[in-house]
Amino acid sequence: MAVSSSTPSPTPQRQARLVRRWYFWLFIVVAAYAIAAIMHWDARAKLWVVERMTPQAQRDASVWLPDYHAFIDGKAMTGLETDEASDLTYNPDTKTLFSVMGKHAFLVELNLEGDVLRKMPLNGWANPEGVAYLGGGRMAITDEREHLMTVVTVAPDTKALNAADWPQFDLGPSANQNKGFEGIAWDPRRGQILLGEERPAAMFTLKSDDQGKWQGDKVKLAYTTLNLRNLSALDVDPRTGNTLVLSADSHMLLELDPTGKQVSFMTLLGGLNGLKDTIPRAEGVAMDESGTIYMVSEPNLFYVFRKF
Repeated sequence: MAVSSSTPSPTPQRQARLVRRWYFWLFIVVAAYAIAAIMHWDARAKLWVVERMTPQAQRDASVWLPDYHAFIDGKAMTGLETDEASDLTYNPDTKTLFSVMGKHAFLVELNLEGDVLRKMPLNGWANPEGVAYLGGGRMAITDEREHLMTVVTVAPDTKALNAADWPQFDLGPSANQNKGFEGIAWDPRRGQILLGEERPAAMFTLKSDDQGKWQGDKVKLAYTTLNLRNLSALDVDPRTGNTLVLSADSHMLLELDPTGKQVSFMTLLGGLNGLKDTIPRAEGVAMDESGTIYMVSEPNLFYVFRKF
């Protein structure tokens, strides 16, 4: 009598386990892909490879963010516990920093260690989100909710600022009216203001002189490499002319050359670049003439990065 060599059919219980296992690994793959897409890990990996291949001479001619290390890591700014730091700018004339607070509208002056020197109420601003130093005591402040830019003069004895007292410029509509113009920086080499739209991340230029007088309408920059979940802040390196682009949602600081090409990046996650913990929500960035980078995060954390 012949003996059958056929394999027994799997039991219903085994079939159910195999299906559950298949769904489990499918979920893992889909979740990993989604996380990678959200965090732009593919873009980071590509940029990391490009960075590794960059000649030393080009690195020396740029900001080169991979060489930066946190020297002040998440210092709480005393006196701002109930506020939300929205942006940051460096004043080379006073060697101090200025930050706008969005929750309660005011401008605060800080020393380079993040200590509060004075607080100036911003009367008439609905939602100040960006600030840029233009020179001669002049600063441009953006109101994200009203889509306005106001140019003010801050003197050593200024105690408060009233929007109605200063010239304003209508920035026009944005792609998402609730996520408008959040980043702003002055580019003295090119005589223009840089504007950053929060979401979708985009950059614009507004021609202006060093007196803060604008000329014409804003022009969108055709940058196709802003692979960021949002744009939180901008600054221009006074030494190289390169632009720093900060993204709170992507936990990243990008360096762009004048053509918009990505040069380098720094990830703002705990365990990297001297950070003990991930920066919760990085909202402002500024650089001084020596290359030191300053950063603020909501609600009231202060950071300093230097090359090591």
